[in-house]
Amino acid sequence: MGKQKLIILGAGESGVGAALLGKAKGYEVFVSDKGEIKEKYRQILTAEKIQFEEGSHNESLILNGNLVVKSPGIPEKTPLIQQLKTKGTEVISEIEFAAIYSKAKFVAITGSNGKTTTTLLTYHLLKELGMNVGLAGNVGDSLAKQVIEDKYDWFVLELSSFQLDDMYKFKADVAVLLNITPDHLDRYNYEFQNYINSKFRIIQNMTSSDYFICYADDEVIAKELSKKKVAPKTLNISIKSKVDNGAFLINDKINVSLKDLKKEFSIEAESLPIQGKHNMINTMASVLAAAVLNQNEKKFVDAMKNFKNASHRLEEAGIVNGVRFINDSKATNVDSVWYALDSYKDPIIWIAGGIDKGNDYTAIESLVKEKVKTLVCMGKDNTKLLKAFDKKVAKIIDTDNINDAVTKAYEEAKEGYIVLLSPACASFDLFKNYEDRGEQFKTTVKNLKVQKEKVK
Repeated sequence: MGKQKLIILGAGESGVGAALLGKAKGYEVFVSDKGEIKEKYRQILTAEKIQFEEGSHNESLILNGNLVVKSPGIPEKTPLIQQLKTKGTEVISEIEFAAIYSKAKFVAITGSNGKTTTTLLTYHLLKELGMNVGLAGNVGDSLAKQVIEDKYDWFVLELSSFQLDDMYKFKADVAVLLNITPDHLDRYNYEFQNYINSKFRIIQNMTSSDYFICYADDEVIAKELSKKKVAPKTLNISIKSKVDNGAFLINDKINVSLKDLKKEFSIEAESLPIQGKHNMINTMASVLAAAVLNQNEKKFVDAMKNFKNASHRLEEAGIVNGVRFINDSKATNVDSVWYALDSYKDPIIWIAGGIDKGNDYTAIESLVKEKVKTLVCMGKDNTKLLKAFDKKVAKIIDTDNINDAVTKAYEEAKEGYIVLLSPACASFDLFKNYEDRGEQFKTTVKNLKVQKEKVK
């Protein structure tokens, strides 16, 4: 019997990592990417003598594979994926493939918002507390690539719904579900329940000796849990009320209560490196994950002190003549914007817009009325935003480029105001991705600052 044929669809970080692991485990590997492969990944594949193609899919070769690892960016409804499924070929994610070959245990984190911050903070906390821990999923290096050496005892994984969709046997030892709000509905036949089901896949295969950490104030999660029998021990997070088993926020203190582990302790919120209500939720999730792994809570605050969050998440972008600019480009849905608006007491000039993903803006209407002085719409088609906030804010400006958006926002602001880029939409109409949008925003603010200082 010849070698098993492993087909990798997509040659980004996860695909190339899976290809390297496949080669190390003795598969005959073929990588196919319909787009153009980035030079750094092309070089790796060439150096490792792994067969690949770009610009198209060789269907007959792909359909002849024994196992397919697909990029999370490829929708299930794609005809090629449907053909593979009809043929009975196993189609899995890179995470699923990597987990087969790892002895490590997993802290797996998902949610519509806040998962990157929570993943990075959890990883930082565990590492600072002396655990042998790796970072993977949507952040860091590919899990598959790291599993070739498999030198970590634990991995902290950020998982999207797209990755979870192609995971079947994977088991988390600690799972975190932060929130579920309508997002990516175009991938789920515009059925919110399909997306909810996808997020809840994070607890599949878990047992009663594992832990499930979830945000109890989230109505969608609460409703879903009322319908489900959950195998792992559930730990709740709340910013509204006391919980018996989990963590809650009262009087600016994070209180942790873990009955089965006989642990009770509290942390002053103001001592934390990240602020805002949403970051209290993220921090409580990270603290609970560390606490159930029997880490010493006395060291938590010191361990967190030098944490630096990822870019484009309520990131300070500069101050120009007393006007603060905040880069929250990662906020690609309405729920993220709610948290952003709720984080500031000062008057806000809000920059939003891009490709709408089926947004319902009613959830932020009252916050916008209360805090936003001017809305600057930045996108090729701002019709939905203009309609949603007509007569709800004093002034709306319509623009289709970043320079205009930043300049006009600054002109509308007074000293002490905040100009907040928190788009609620995808970025692909004007930018490569949300990172590109955030970087261009920061550069434009920097240029504005130079320009205004010259005038002085």
